[in-house]
Amino acid sequence: MNAQLAEWITLAVVLVAGAAAFYLIVTERLRDEAIKLENARLLADAVEREAERSRLADRIITAEQDERRRLALFLHDGPVQNLSGIALMLDAAVHAIEDERSVDARGIIGKALEKHRETIRSLRDLSFNIEPVVLRDQGLGAAVLELANQLGIEHEVQIEVDVAEAERLGEKEQVGLYQVIRESLNQALLRGPPTRISVSAKRTHDGGLEAVISDNGKGERRLRTLDAIEERVATLNGRFSVEQGADGGTALHVILPPYATDT
Repeated sequence: MNAQLAEWITLAVVLVAGAAAFYLIVTERLRDEAIKLENARLLADAVEREAERSRLADRIITAEQDERRRLALFLHDGPVQNLSGIALMLDAAVHAIEDERSVDARGIIGKALEKHRETIRSLRDLSFNIEPVVLRDQGLGAAVLELANQLGIEHEVQIEVDVAEAERLGEKEQVGLYQVIRESLNQALLRGPPTRISVSAKRTHDGGLEAVISDNGKGERRLRTLDAIEERVATLNGRFSVEQGADGGTALHVILPPYATDT
């Protein structure tokens, strides 16, 4: 009887040990599978992030190329042509002076001076549109206000500005947001034209920033222009959306993350 009991005890011990070993093996395999799945997920996330960075880099490069082409075309068709014309005028004035035709020379020089002033104005406007000095010296609020005043007078439209909250942005973010606002205003004026435009900025619940450019223009916004604006927003790691306004116009929303601000 004692021998039989010992056998049963031994068998029980063996079974328990076997079950424990089986449990450990299964647990280890499940742990390995979980680790493999987590590693696969992390790898997929890394690949997706790298793909998104690649897409963003491509968009940035494309936007920069488009901007360079636009600037090159503007300079070639504007200031460069004007300067070439001024040189020809001055040559003609010199010849007139040599031929003792002072009246003709005076008239030619007067026209050359006017074209020279026109070239200076166009280059000053170009400099202002790219990055106005006031943006560097006084900040985004002053730069947007000056831009709004300039466009408002030129196009006879009321542009309301309230972007004091955007002063929290870093320097690069302020430059980027200024370009977005500039493009949005120019596009709104081309499509409408609207009679009222507003530019505002407010803090989001997570400490980021939301800028809204709205207008009451009735025309359709060009998709290509919206894509260009969205690409600029993407370079700031922001989000971009378009909504129809209550007055029949549209509102462009730009949301920048909390780390885009200094505070």
